[in-house]
Amino acid sequence: MSAQSRPELSLSRSTAEASDARLLTEAVTRLRRALRASIRTDYPWETLPMAQVELLQVLGEHSPARISDLATRQRLAPSTVSGLIGQMITAGLVVRDVDPADRRASVVTLTDAGREQLAAWTDAHERRMDAALAALGDADRVALAAALPALFQLAEHLDEPGDDPLPT
Repeated sequence: MSAQSRPELSLSRSTAEASDARLLTEAVTRLRRALRASIRTDYPWETLPMAQVELLQVLGEHSPARISDLATRQRLAPSTVSGLIGQMITAGLVVRDVDPADRRASVVTLTDAGREQLAAWTDAHERRMDAALAALGDADRVALAAALPALFQLAEHLDEPGDDPLPT
């Protein structure tokens, strides 16, 4: 996208706020789609569904974990997470064990194969992102680096429960 056709965020608290949200949503969606498509083109071994990758990422940071905790963290139904975990068990990426703190419950832990798959996925994405960043001009790289703290803070706000402005 050229600098002329690239939409600019006003980031003001005015009537442009809805437009800013729409543009940011569009940018994030396009980034995820482009990264995912480029990885599958450049690295054909990468076939994990994104929902499984996200569970691997959570388990990489918080393992072992109960399915209910994974569901809450990912904002998914426990039955959905249980189904994904079942697929991941079959693939050898995770194991389910008895929770030592509560023998009535189970916990999920990454296997060595799961850790290796997560590391390979992360490395491939970082290489692809590094290449894309290198293609940008200095000003755009500086702007992206400066925006990272705000983007992480925005993600934290989006993770806060009860702040959903959508009607119920």
